[in-house]
Amino acid sequence: MRWLVRYVVAMLIIALAVGCQSDVPMVNLGIDDVYSVYRMRTLRLHPEYPGDGYLWTMPDASGADSVVCTDRDYYFCAPAAGDYTLKLRIASTSDPVEHTTLIRVWDEDVSYSRYIADVLEYRPAPGQFINELPKYDEGDTEADMCRKVLECIGGKNDVLVSLGNYGGYVTFAFDHTVVNIPGEYDFRIDGNSFYSASNPNPDAPGPGGSAEPGIVMVSVDCNGNGLPDDPWYELAGSEYSSPLTYHNYNVTYFRPAPEHEPVKLNGSIVDAEYIRYEGSDGGVGYVEKNVYHSQDYWPRWIDTDVMSFTGTRLANNGVDESHQGNYYVLYCYPWGYVDNHPNTEGDLSCFKIDWEVDSNGYPVHLNGVDFIRVYTGVNQQCGWLGETSTEISRAEDLHIPDGTPLPNL
Repeated sequence: MRWLVRYVVAMLIIALAVGCQSDVPMVNLGIDDVYSVYRMRTLRLHPEYPGDGYLWTMPDASGADSVVCTDRDYYFCAPAAGDYTLKLRIASTSDPVEHTTLIRVWDEDVSYSRYIADVLEYRPAPGQFINELPKYDEGDTEADMCRKVLECIGGKNDVLVSLGNYGGYVTFAFDHTVVNIPGEYDFRIDGNSFYSASNPNPDAPGPGGSAEPGIVMVSVDCNGNGLPDDPWYELAGSEYSSPLTYHNYNVTYFRPAPEHEPVKLNGSIVDAEYIRYEGSDGGVGYVEKNVYHSQDYWPRWIDTDVMSFTGTRLANNGVDESHQGNYYVLYCYPWGYVDNHPNTEGDLSCFKIDWEVDSNGYPVHLNGVDFIRVYTGVNQQCGWLGETSTEISRAEDLHIPDGTPLPNL
C-alpha cells in the first residue's frame, strides 16, 4: 500500500502544479528518448532532474497505464524481446515534468545458461566441513576458494559446498539477470536434505530428518560495477513472521588461541568448547569439535581471529527424539529455505523473487536480481551430528530452458 499512497500524493502535486502553470520549461532529465538492451539485462534509469515525487508507468495488458515504480531510480528488466513504452512523471510544485521513453529489447546474441556462472563470495562460518567442502590447500586465497566453489556448483556440477554454522554464506550469479515473473517460481537451489527413514517419534509434528535451512537474499547490481555491494533483500520464507524468528541477529565467533586445551565431553565430542561465539540475544556457546572431523574448523583463508555475521535467525529445528543423544531429527520448515526439503520434493527447493522484503520487513518489488546469497539460518549444535550447516550443490534459473549451453566457467 505504500506505493499507492505515494502515487496519490504524486498525482495531487502534479495536478496542482499543472493547474498553476501553463508553460513547463525544458529541463535536462538525464533520461534518453530511446534505449536498446538485451532481454534479461538490468537497465538503470536515473533522472537527473530533482522532484518532489516520481511516478513510472507502463501500459498493462489492456493498454492502461500501470504503476511500476515510485522511486527516483527505476531498474528495468524484461523477460522477452519487444518494444516497451515507459512514462515518467516528476512531481514538482514549480516545474512538473512528463517524459516518455521507448525501450527496445533484443534477444541475446549467445543463449543464456540456466546454471550458475560465477561465485563472488565464499564466507563460511566455522564448521565441521569447512576446509573440506571444498578442500583448502595451503596458501589458498578467498579468490582461490571462490574458484573452487564455482567448480563445485557452477554449471551442471553438483558437488556439495558447506556454509558452516549460523551466518556463513556464499554469493553467486548467473550470466544474466534472473527475471521476476509474478506468480511463478524464478529459481531453485539444491542442497542435501533428506527425510528420516525411522523417526522413533510416532507423533512427529511433520517431515524431518536432515533439514539445515538456509536463508536466501537477493540483490540488484544498482551501480553496475558487477560486485555484490548494493542493497540486499531477504526472501521471506514461511518462518519470517514467526514470533520465534529473531531478526537482526548478530553472532561473533572467536578463533581458538594456540594454547587452547580441548574440553572432551564424550566419545563423539572431543572439544565441547572449541570455537566460542557470542550472540546479540545474550547467548554464548561453542561450535563443538567432533571425532569425525579433525581438521581446523575455522576457514583458514580468512586471516582474522574474529568473524561476525548478521541476519535473520530461525528457531532451532533439531530434536533428540531418542532422548539419549543418538537420534536427532532436524524438522523441515514448510517452505522458502535452501537445504530444507529433499531436492525431489516438487517446488520446495524453488524460490520466488516476489517474496523479497527490505530490512524493515516491508515488501518490495524487483523486476529481476543479479546476485543471490545463501546463508545458514539456524544456530544449533546437535550432539554427535555437530552444528547445523546449510549445504548447497547447485542452482538453476527456471526461466531458462533446460538444455541450453553451459556457462563459460
